[in-house]
Amino acid sequence: MSDNVTSRNPTTGDIIATYPLLNEHQLETALQQSTDAFAVWRNTPLEKRVHVLRQLGEQLRQRQDELAKMATLEMGKPLAQSRAEVLKCASLCDWYAEHGPAMLADKPTLVENQQAWQAFRPLGVILAVMPWNFPYWQVLRGAVSMLLAGNTYVLKHAPSVMGCAELMSSLFDATDLPQGGFTLINVDNAGVSAAINDPRIAAVAVTGSVRAGAAIAAQAGAVLKKTVLELGGADPFIVLADADLDAAVASAVAGRYQNTGQVCMAAKRFIIEESIAEAFEQRFSAAVQALKVGDPLEEDTFIGPMARYDLRDELDLQVQETVQQGARLVMGGHKIEGAGNYYAPTILADVAPHMTAFRQEIFGPVAAITVAKDAKHALELANDSDFGLSATLWSGNEALANQLAAQLETGAVFINGNGASDPRVAIGGVKKSGYGRELSSFGVHEFCNVQTVWKNRR
Repeated sequence: MSDNVTSRNPTTGDIIATYPLLNEHQLETALQQSTDAFAVWRNTPLEKRVHVLRQLGEQLRQRQDELAKMATLEMGKPLAQSRAEVLKCASLCDWYAEHGPAMLADKPTLVENQQAWQAFRPLGVILAVMPWNFPYWQVLRGAVSMLLAGNTYVLKHAPSVMGCAELMSSLFDATDLPQGGFTLINVDNAGVSAAINDPRIAAVAVTGSVRAGAAIAAQAGAVLKKTVLELGGADPFIVLADADLDAAVASAVAGRYQNTGQVCMAAKRFIIEESIAEAFEQRFSAAVQALKVGDPLEEDTFIGPMARYDLRDELDLQVQETVQQGARLVMGGHKIEGAGNYYAPTILADVAPHMTAFRQEIFGPVAAITVAKDAKHALELANDSDFGLSATLWSGNEALANQLAAQLETGAVFINGNGASDPRVAIGGVKKSGYGRELSSFGVHEFCNVQTVWKNRR
């Protein structure tokens, strides 16, 4: 087994950098440093923690071009989308700096003749295992709320975006966060297991595949440590006959092909009511055909290369399996020849529930269209999944849309709009999409000891 990991430019195939894995002694040092930082940070006044968040937001804005370029080089995200990710992280810091203190305030109540209150205490050192597809946002949407609550944060990032990880670490170094408050560890699976089993780690957060989440949760559960999991999705995008079709198509294109389709909460299964299915397919295909595929460093590129070559191979296999199972290939369905890890924007139609593109998560620029007889059938198709991250629903009937939303088995529902994540509302899934929540006050409290304090009034 190699003692290094390598980041590779998916646009050219060239190696960007090689990063050594930590040895046992170095991991021990890192965990102890984070533990020592927790002893300081947990007792740091809340206003000083808020100040660090504001400093971090300022660092993100000042270095947005550098950060965006690194994300584009390491995982192929189009540059405009990389920059938007960085600025979204800055806004996240600002929002929690303004609203976070109220979430951590004691909540008093009266219990018979005693005074009581709920207090939110930090848990300790949190291990986070994070993916590559949003190399800054995925990390900071959890780290910011955890740090605000007084925890310290140990990051095990995806090997392919270690340049982004090191830049993030340098951002925290430029703030007043104690050394070790944000700690980067470059370790393999054995190193992750060692960290989970180390008594200094209090809890674990994971964003990634179902297999990775299940493996980590099993290890954490064996030593009675809390986990929050945000895993895969096969998110339905329902369009009913009374929907604004042009708006729905525009939303479908953005919802499926942003970040080259490599988004957990992306629309993936397009469930279209029968009477408008043909019109939707025609307009959707034309809109996808117009998207620019190219060099992600060019500002007008919308679809860049996929982040890793093995992921492109897996995606192509899923597409070919689905076609062999009887789906109709509307467009794309192949690797783009030449330099770079590109896959043609793809649309599959006549996709049935038994087919690969319906049952599995499709993580790339591929859309699967399934026809529903009516709204009831659309709901049944949407819920016929092992996943439950988010759903999108387009309808001109507000009462019907609200009724269907209440029956969708997902952590989020977007009615007549694009899917999104925002610090003001929680994000997370059900079923095999995971459990627990990030963002909003729920994300802050996930990694708090909610302590009840009683005081006899007599």
